[in-house]
Amino acid sequence: MNRKHNAPDGLVIVDKPSGFTSHDVVAKMRGIAGTRRVGHAGTLDPMATGVLVLGVEKATKLLGHLALTEKEYLGTVRLGQNTVTDDAEGEITSATDASRVTRDAIDAGVAKLTGDIMQVPSKVSAIKINGVRSYKRAREGEEFEIPARPVTVSSFTVYDVREAVAEDGTPVMDLVVSVVCSSGTYIRALARDLGADLGVGGHLTALRRTRVGPYGLDSARTLDQLQEELSVMPIAQAAAAAFPRWDVDARRARLLMNGVRLEMPEEYAGAGAVAVFDPEGRFLALVEEQKGKAKSLAVLG
Repeated sequence: MNRKHNAPDGLVIVDKPSGFTSHDVVAKMRGIAGTRRVGHAGTLDPMATGVLVLGVEKATKLLGHLALTEKEYLGTVRLGQNTVTDDAEGEITSATDASRVTRDAIDAGVAKLTGDIMQVPSKVSAIKINGVRSYKRAREGEEFEIPARPVTVSSFTVYDVREAVAEDGTPVMDLVVSVVCSSGTYIRALARDLGADLGVGGHLTALRRTRVGPYGLDSARTLDQLQEELSVMPIAQAAAAAFPRWDVDARRARLLMNGVRLEMPEEYAGAGAVAVFDPEGRFLALVEEQKGKAKSLAVLG
């Protein structure tokens, strides 16, 4: 089927395979959807799997706002080894017997990393330091520091603790964890910091993102499934799921589309991005309340 001239506007929720960068997935989707206008909301490391939200055509305008939503993960933290990347992709830099670490100590360490915390991202992250990606500086052997940033870890739960022996013979502990957190939180940095707090080192060995905002694995499709049948969440449905909804009458809809800043009801004050719909249920724009008026963030109608 030729989709070249009628790529749908909407979101595609991909279950990203391990070994793919987020950009690899975007490139693949451009081929599947037959359009260059594809982007993603928030990256996933190559090692990680799970929910990656892509926008096609007009829906690319939503992505910057969706990238800021809460995220949920399942992962495995290995206590007893540090790596250069804070995950299993990197070379092991130190190993310490973790067999004496108690569950009480683990729970206490997790509690310190829950709530509003200051986190130093991994040095191999995509954070820009003076305009240069951190991972590029790290690859070139540069010595540098990344400033700590505020993040929110709404929940950090340890489901299982498994004793194991690493390939180098070090007794380690593998923790099966779930994390709900704000955008910009690095799960591998949580693994590193938990290991540091317990005095044995730690890194992330597996990660699966199970939710981005309202979009979960139940609505995600693998690349193979999408190749067979392109499943696109219509842009109006996607916006209604992700943002507060404001229905306006036909007159207000016309004014809004002509660039007039409408008065906004008080209920939307401080709500962030709000999706505006006309009487026919068409999604017109994302707006934000500013001094009682609707400031346009993205116009789609």
